[in-house]
Amino acid sequence: MNVFKSTSVKALLGACCLSLAAVSGSVSAKDSTKPIVIPIHNWSSQIVMAHVIGGIFESMGSNVEFVPADTQAVYESIRNGDVTISHEVWQSTFGKSFYNAMAKGGVIDAGTHEATTLEEMGVPTWVIEKNLCPGLPNWEALKEEACYKNFTTADSGGKGRWLEGPQSWHGEMMPIRLKALGLDKNWTVKFAGSADALWTELASAKKEGRGTMVFNWTPNFTDAEGYTFIKFPEYTDGCRKEDGGDGKCGSPLGWLKKAANYKFPKTHPAAYTAFSKVSFTTKQVGEMAALVDIEKMDHKDAAKKWLADNEKTWKAWTK
Repeated sequence: MNVFKSTSVKALLGACCLSLAAVSGSVSAKDSTKPIVIPIHNWSSQIVMAHVIGGIFESMGSNVEFVPADTQAVYESIRNGDVTISHEVWQSTFGKSFYNAMAKGGVIDAGTHEATTLEEMGVPTWVIEKNLCPGLPNWEALKEEACYKNFTTADSGGKGRWLEGPQSWHGEMMPIRLKALGLDKNWTVKFAGSADALWTELASAKKEGRGTMVFNWTPNFTDAEGYTFIKFPEYTDGCRKEDGGDGKCGSPLGWLKKAANYKFPKTHPAAYTAFSKVSFTTKQVGEMAALVDIEKMDHKDAAKKWLADNEKTWKAWTK
């Protein structure tokens, strides 16, 4: 009888301990109330996607904060914990900064989107159709006067103009390439102040019927209307100037990754799991950009529309 009571008490105490442990474990597994900090950069798909992902996190009960961030320095901010994630890590432009931060510790690879990428100088396809540069998309066509004379602008000093993105994106990569290819005598590189300036130039050139060479990327809203990237010498590892090469090479077809602070899976396990599942297609990324750059919606409203139109897709990531 005493043995039975003793055994029962021990069993009861053990069950209580297991129950408390289970409760404790479930509490610790809940996401922190501390905000998930999402960076805002300076191109449409990135901003819309920031609010799309923020909306997904908020639907799961997380708090979200959006902060403006430098496109290259953001990976150091993630490493230091000032920013939680980066959701559009383009291989060609940001891959080096991303891997440098990972090597220092504090940044993790949170997966890869289905979309593949290309970032390159190019022309709207109508430029080729109007034969404003015979021989395009081969880069050697740029050597000819019949080509570069059709790309001069008021600020190009009589030369054909390459309109690059903001200088913070690629630094001196395009001026170095221009010179390495021997094109600097007849072409010059100018930097746009923002992505919007690139799209303004595309619209102006089309209206005026003049040649325009603009940095662009895919996936983007321009995919729908038609954009042709210049075929420069093939990219190989080490071909860029900063990697020891001559800098003549073009850009590689690349990945589109996601980055996160190493603590994110611990502080917000549910949100991190969803983030690791997030995978946008080329079409979806282009649609996000088009809502702003073609339909002229506000970035936040565009995100709300995308979430409403694609509820089945993103809710599957939260399960």
